[in-house]
Amino acid sequence: MAVAASKTEGPVLPTEREAVLARETGRKLAARSRPGEGARVRLLDENGREAEVVELPSSVVRLLLEILEQMAHGNAVTLVPVHAELTTQQVADLLNVSRPYLIQLLEEGKLPYRKVGTHRRVRAEDVFAWKRAIDAKRRKALDELAALDQELGLE
Repeated sequence: MAVAASKTEGPVLPTEREAVLARETGRKLAARSRPGEGARVRLLDENGREAEVVELPSSVVRLLLEILEQMAHGNAVTLVPVHAELTTQQVADLLNVSRPYLIQLLEEGKLPYRKVGTHRRVRAEDVFAWKRAIDAKRRKALDELAALDQELGLE
């Protein structure tokens, strides 16, 4: 994939041409896909002749659409298996926080981790669960503020 570099290199920003191509491809794929359904994709050989047709599961179609949307906006994309163990720097980058702040979260027990020698490792699934919980709290707080605005007529 153009935007997901090897594990050691990290994510790479898409070029302007790749972003345009991602936008066009995403638009075409979205127009032909239905929620909860997979897709059939025709693969062509180097001469443009049909090589074969492959079935994509619905989960792959959803993921591919998300990747294309992010690339279309010029964002770097990387895939992280949920069972992966991440370094503290990888987790900090994923959460868009500083490494010292992340270490504080770990030491306060807000996010589980284990030590491998002197290094901390955090399971990706724990990071995603923590992020979902934090996002839900933020949404709830925003909903409460919006309701208060309406109640006070401050809209």
